[in-house]
Amino acid sequence: MKNKRALAVMAMAILFGVTAVVLASRWLLQQPSANAGRIVVAVSDINLGQRLAPEMLKLIDWPAESVPKGAFADPQKLAGRVLRSSVLAGEPVSEAKLAPSGTVGGLAALIAEGKRAITVRVNDVIGVAGFALPGTYVDIIVSTQQDADGHGREQNISKIVLERILVLAVAQEVNRDETKPKVVNAVTLEVTPEQAEKLDLARSVGTLSLALRNQVDPQPVDTRGATKLTLLPGAEPPKPAPRPAAPAPAAPPVHKVALPVKRDCVGVINGLQSSKECF
Repeated sequence: MKNKRALAVMAMAILFGVTAVVLASRWLLQQPSANAGRIVVAVSDINLGQRLAPEMLKLIDWPAESVPKGAFADPQKLAGRVLRSSVLAGEPVSEAKLAPSGTVGGLAALIAEGKRAITVRVNDVIGVAGFALPGTYVDIIVSTQQDADGHGREQNISKIVLERILVLAVAQEVNRDETKPKVVNAVTLEVTPEQAEKLDLARSVGTLSLALRNQVDPQPVDTRGATKLTLLPGAEPPKPAPRPAAPAPAAPPVHKVALPVKRDCVGVINGLQSSKECF
């Protein structure tokens, strides 16, 4: 009996001990760490261009040694701010992901300082079969007629006029998280004021095409443009027929004046008459 009672007491002691350890560990896990901070993260996925509201955000514990630069500790400070890049659920919201204070939502919040947004009309061919999506980079090619050369002839030419231009939006979509091709009839590009002038002139004098380029390739290129001569180097243009030489002006007629011939003369007197004989 004594052994059974002792075993029962030991079993109860072990059970109480395990229960105490479990409760203590849970309590410790719920307590913030001395080396942890609290930062603001997104409750759900938020697209770029959206205006933030407090219900979109929450505070969570974050290791103090790895707090992102520019992170916020108060959701109220983010009320009314606009995102310039998408944020996923649970991702910290930092100053680098926000447009400047006072920016209104929409496309205007995505335009970098000193840049402009300009829209060009495209189709499934010009728009690279729908692969020119927001966040990608394209080159702009114009196909037009070159000015007349020395012989008074014009020739067709295709030339890259702008390089590494950021696509801000396609149609009315600015979401950069999509990778599925989307055929649209308009593409909005981010350009400098000088590039906007060139692009506006290019679409008025010829046909535009977009050339999709690698996002991590910043190297510029310098091309002379493609013409019929470079496309078909064996086909030389016909040489112009030589113009007939203009006739030389006729020389004015020369009037020759006969010079008098010097002769010897002798006077003859015959009575009352006189005469002169020349030889």
